[in-house]
Amino acid sequence: MNSYPPELLTQLAPVMFAAGLDSPSPAKTPDPFALLSARLRDALLAQRNTAVWQPEKTKAFHVLLVDKDVRFPPRKLLHPDDPQYHTAHSPLSPLTPTSPLHPDGLIAPIWLRKHTTLVPSVFVLFTRIFESPPPAARAPLDAPDAERERDAEERRRDADLAAEIAQRKRTTGERGVKLTVVLMASRRMLDDPALDARLTYIRRQSGLDPRAALFVLSPVTQAEIGDFVRSLQEALYEAALEYYTNHSKRVRRKRNRHAQGTGAHALQPSPLGGAVAARPLRPEGWTVRYEYKMACFAEFRGEDEVALKHYQDAYAALLTMFGSTAILPPRTKRWAEAKVLADAVNVKICKLYLYNNEHALALAHHNSHMRKFADFSRGWGIGEETFEFWSWLARQHRVFAELLEQGTHSTLRIPTQYAAPLPAAALAAAHALDGGQRTALELEAMRTLGLNPNHALQHPGFYYYMAARCTERRRERFLSAVEAETTSASPGFTNEKKVDHLVYILELYTRSYDLFRHYNPVGDQSQGRLTLWIAYLIAHTYYESGKFDLAVRFFERIAKTYRREKWDSLLRPLLSTWYACAQQMGDMELSVRLLFEMLGCGVSSTQDDPDAVQEDLLAVLRSSVPSTPNEPFVVDSSDSEPILDSSLVFWHHEVNVGEVVAFQLILTALKTVPMSLLPFSSLTVHFQSDIPPIVIRHAPASSEDPPPAVQKVDLGHASLPLPEGETASREIEGNLRWRPGSSIVLCGSISSDEPMVIKISRLVLTMKEASWSIEIPLHPISSRNGFPLSPKWLRSLDPVQFTPIRSNHHSSAIVHHRRHAVQVSLAHSSPAYAGEQFPIVIDVRNADEKELDVVVDVLLQPPEVDEAVNYIVFGEERSTSLIKGVALGAVAPGSNVMKTLYLDCVGTTGDRVVDISVQSRTISTSSGISSLSPVSPESPSAHAAIDRSESLHTVVVQVVDAIHVEHAVSYRRSLKPQPGLADLRTFDREFWDDGDGGEAVVSTVFSCVAPSGVMVESISLSRHESQYAEILDYSSGADSDELPMELLTGDEICDRSRISLAPGEQHLFNEAIQGPGEYAISWRRICSDGTFGSLAVTRFNLPALRPPVDELIALLSVPPTAKLHVPISLHLTIRNRHPSRAANVVVQLEPDSSDGFVVAGLRSGRMPILLPGSEETIMWRLVPIDCGFVRVPRVKVMNRRKTGTAAQAVAGEAAEAETEGELVQIVDVRWDSRSESGEEAPQVSLDGVGDGAVPRSGGESTVLVLP
Repeated sequence: MNSYPPELLTQLAPVMFAAGLDSPSPAKTPDPFALLSARLRDALLAQRNTAVWQPEKTKAFHVLLVDKDVRFPPRKLLHPDDPQYHTAHSPLSPLTPTSPLHPDGLIAPIWLRKHTTLVPSVFVLFTRIFESPPPAARAPLDAPDAERERDAEERRRDADLAAEIAQRKRTTGERGVKLTVVLMASRRMLDDPALDARLTYIRRQSGLDPRAALFVLSPVTQAEIGDFVRSLQEALYEAALEYYTNHSKRVRRKRNRHAQGTGAHALQPSPLGGAVAARPLRPEGWTVRYEYKMACFAEFRGEDEVALKHYQDAYAALLTMFGSTAILPPRTKRWAEAKVLADAVNVKICKLYLYNNEHALALAHHNSHMRKFADFSRGWGIGEETFEFWSWLARQHRVFAELLEQGTHSTLRIPTQYAAPLPAAALAAAHALDGGQRTALELEAMRTLGLNPNHALQHPGFYYYMAARCTERRRERFLSAVEAETTSASPGFTNEKKVDHLVYILELYTRSYDLFRHYNPVGDQSQGRLTLWIAYLIAHTYYESGKFDLAVRFFERIAKTYRREKWDSLLRPLLSTWYACAQQMGDMELSVRLLFEMLGCGVSSTQDDPDAVQEDLLAVLRSSVPSTPNEPFVVDSSDSEPILDSSLVFWHHEVNVGEVVAFQLILTALKTVPMSLLPFSSLTVHFQSDIPPIVIRHAPASSEDPPPAVQKVDLGHASLPLPEGETASREIEGNLRWRPGSSIVLCGSISSDEPMVIKISRLVLTMKEASWSIEIPLHPISSRNGFPLSPKWLRSLDPVQFTPIRSNHHSSAIVHHRRHAVQVSLAHSSPAYAGEQFPIVIDVRNADEKELDVVVDVLLQPPEVDEAVNYIVFGEERSTSLIKGVALGAVAPGSNVMKTLYLDCVGTTGDRVVDISVQSRTISTSSGISSLSPVSPESPSAHAAIDRSESLHTVVVQVVDAIHVEHAVSYRRSLKPQPGLADLRTFDREFWDDGDGGEAVVSTVFSCVAPSGVMVESISLSRHESQYAEILDYSSGADSDELPMELLTGDEICDRSRISLAPGEQHLFNEAIQGPGEYAISWRRICSDGTFGSLAVTRFNLPALRPPVDELIALLSVPPTAKLHVPISLHLTIRNRHPSRAANVVVQLEPDSSDGFVVAGLRSGRMPILLPGSEETIMWRLVPIDCGFVRVPRVKVMNRRKTGTAAQAVAGEAAEAETEGELVQIVDVRWDSRSESGEEAPQVSLDGVGDGAVPRSGGESTVLVLP
């Protein structure tokens, strides 16, 4: 920004003059008011600094310290008493002949300097108020003359101070500047009661405003000084705004008058000849002046939006002026001033956009400014072919970059431009591509897919980079102009000769490089590469400047990344420039390394001569000596591209001991790099392990013809291990000269009597010239541009034919022992049954001619169901996962050995996966010691001592259930007498109260689902300890005569058990009672040959029990049979099982004439009140008088505690509705059977009448009467 006047770019703020704070001369004793003045100076000057970027909207002034008698510049050149004063103009007006803008100037920086440094908006005068010394003590009778003299002196001093303030008030009033006086007084003076009267006198005599015009300040601390300065600025800020508002109004009136009469400011004709002395300012120029002034005054007021509007209007008027060479002729003084003004206005507009975070608008205006003035420059004859054009363009990029950089140090945040395209936009773009025509909608969809980088605001480093690139173009055009320089040179060309372009380029690139590194996000490779590119440009500029050592330092760091990421297009020009620097520095070893790397990358030092690189290399070697002549100079090309492309192929990847494996090593030169002149003397092929290297010595061809495109060199056969004492390498002769694109194929074969890995570790190409001995290490399998070369095999030399190799394992050969002829068979009877030990027979047969030692490993894969826990049993070992190293012993040739593996299938059904590894090893016949004996891993014969093979087998065993179980549960009420409420036995811990639970009858059905059938040997029911349930009995026993028995698929065995239930008070309602026992069934598999498998035990838990709960119930008990005329008893027990409610029960016997019994007992009566948990029993005597199934007389039980609806009677017929009470259910205990929900369970009818269902509770009850 130093290219422009600072007044045109700085942020404008209200100006305050502070007078009366001059630094006093140092005194021996500290003066508190001098200290106060110093603190005030520091606090005022720290309020606001002059800067280009200041977006903060605070009530702070730009403070200038001035003298008390400072004078303002005159508003007009004439004296106010002159009659022509009102028609005169400002000294800076184009209408004033003595003005620097006369007659057609626009705006001079001195106008802004006047309003920022010469004329304030607020004037603050700091001065001391007179203070009389403290009076001495006097007697009461002394005369008061001393006190009157002190008052008179104070009045005289106050009058002088008021006169001084009035004089300053007149000068500020003429300018409309607010005057504020700050009187400095001691703390003693603040307590003086006469202070208010004195202040009133001074204010009235001086003519100060009644508001914010007079302050009193005493010596205070620095913190209190800051508070005072802030309050002073807040009090005067409105006056400053009013001052600049008045200026804006005055300028707006002038603009309106100018718009109404455009010819008012025409110049008068010259008295000499009547011709116009100079061309006046055009109306467009006056528009620029007024709009610019109003923009500045709005900026003074902090109204950014208003200032932006006026700056835009001024910029538009400037474009109109530049569009006509008649208004602004090119290359004139006024044209240059207007161009500077346009650039400054552009910076102001961009800055105000950025203040409002309108980044796109700021960038768009900046690009539009450069584009429009570039078009203007072409019309002015200073287009892209001139250095002036690129100088101006570089200045625009640099100013914009500096503006962004200052903004990022404050409040500006560069937006992130990475945004995912909308799916709808992507779909629309796809349709646009498919269609034959592109409408406006399709083009809009294409635009939404991405963002033009020119429309995205970048960080400042990018614009510094653009400025540097433009400066490079400026230098190129300047150098072209120097070559075509004539005798006459323009002033601009003369000034351009004084410019050191490379210094500017280095400065711009360096700042861009630093900012790119600062803004480079972690892990963003694209930004990192651009940073390296800028570093390369810095190094190239150092090279142009002759600073070769600095350029080399940059090249070394940049080349590491370019080599690693295979950026050959960027690496090639870097190597050429790096080599030129090494030549200038005289570093021969570096030159040799770079020349070899240039050969590998295909770089030519001279574009017209392809042999230049090898010729330069030979010239360097012949004209210099290495730093260590006695040692070979190693050129490490591991990070760079090799000079020869190499490909290694072994015909077989795996061979047996003693078999021959052939290999080919192909070395190919680049097609674009001549290297036939390089004197390669030897090529050494180094193998891995103990194989001696092979050296190929160069032997020139017998004929003078150029070498063929493909040469073949036979390396012969190598047999391992070598005879004792033979460790030297073999030497072979061959032609080591490559034409561009030619290949040398090294063919050979290797066999080994011991297991090993055959691999070529490295190649060393040696070149000797003069005193240089250079070794170039090469990798046997090279890659070009990060991709390995396609392997191929030379099939024929004449004609040349290659066979492509598709295998991925062609770079090495593995020599191993011949696989043992071991036959493994697995026998088992699938499926396996859950709970049994499933046998798997492993049969290992030795079909080899050698005796083998066999070891078996078994791995049980974890099941898919986590709850399933399975085991494998092999020999004496048992494991849930792995059994390793089970020895089957030595197996002679032709014999076999069998071993049974047991799979213990526990848990759920499903598949079980077993991996079986059968390993065989040979037994040494010479020493009689098994190869299982430990061998040191560091011994060279460690691999030779082990001759092993391994055979892997996987068995998938399906596990199914052998026996399936189903439970059916019914519940009965207890027939035992219930304990009363006062029965002390209920408090006994061992007391069993089954009144609420009753009995549960569990019917269990065991079904055989095994495909092969099972032999059931025993069924037992074991009891578990339970707090709420107890097994009474069950039908099956351990000594049952029917067991053992064979069950085929579909056969069933039934069992019935009775369980007493006693849910106590601690048992939660609706909570299930766990089964108090489990069934254990012992069974064996029935094999296909009629034998039985191992004994297995399957356990089934009794089901969970949920007995239903009664409230008020009546239990009817009657004998099932009777004899004619023999009395029987009928009992009716009424129980109240409600936990909290009592019952008022009424019992009625309703005999009928058709009844077959004579009844003796209660006909109708009321039972005692039944408390919760109590019961009452009623008995009747019945005499049968009919034979057969005779219906029991009808009994009705009613609870009259509350009104309810009518219920069915005992006979099951619809009863009449009752007006009071509710019927109580009567249950015949002979047919008592319920489900969990309380519904009656089905039973078989005794009489076989009807549908065979048991009568419902409350249905008919009959007795079989026999004669």
